[in-house]
This record gives sequence, C-alpha cells and structure tokens, in this order.
Amino acid sequence: MNNYETVLILNPVLSDDQVMESMNKFKELLTSFKAECVSEELWGLKKMKYSIQNKKTGFYVLFEYKANSSVVSDLEVELKRDERIMRFLTVKLDKHALEFAEKRRKKITSK
Repeated sequence: MNNYETVLILNPVLSDDQVMESMNKFKELLTSFKAECVSEELWGLKKMKYSIQNKKTGFYVLFEYKANSSVVSDLEVELKRDERIMRFLTVKLDKHALEFAEKRRKKITSK
C-alpha cells in the first residue's frame, strides 16, 4: 500500500454543514475502496490566486490516506462527478514527504 495526499477545493457558497458533509462523503469513499484514512484537515476558506468557475475563494480540505494505486483512479472519477468539488490534486508521498506530514500533524495537535 502506498501513501497519498489529496487536496480538495470546495465551492465557497457551501455552508459549514455542507462542507462537513462533503468531507464525510470523501472519507466514506475511501473506506468503501478499502483505503485507510490517516488524517483529514479542514484548512478553511482561502483566497485563490486565479479564479476557478468564476470563484475567487474556496474551502480547502486535505486528506492523507494509505491505499493501492488502483484506488486513486477510482476515487478521482468520483471526485470529478461531485459538483461541490471545484479542483483536486492527489500526490503520492515518498519517505521525505511522510516525515514532513507527520511533523505537520504533530504541530497541529500540539496547538
């Protein structure tokens, strides 16, 4: 199993409940594809440098998970179908990125 991070940019017109619902949906997708969710972070509403779908802001969400490589393609198909998700990016983590992610998680939990 490989380690991955997926960053989602959600539509800024969503309410807090809808953002949490989207996060839960993504987490359920991961578990249905037999992936193990390591962490999830809601970064909040951020201003983007370039507009996407005529929107200048978006809710940023980060998921870190362990999965097989076939899961990523299936997952991205589902992400493309969701109208609430404006953009997403999935990255495979190497050992250095894993160390950095662990430090980031420890820093967030210690606050």
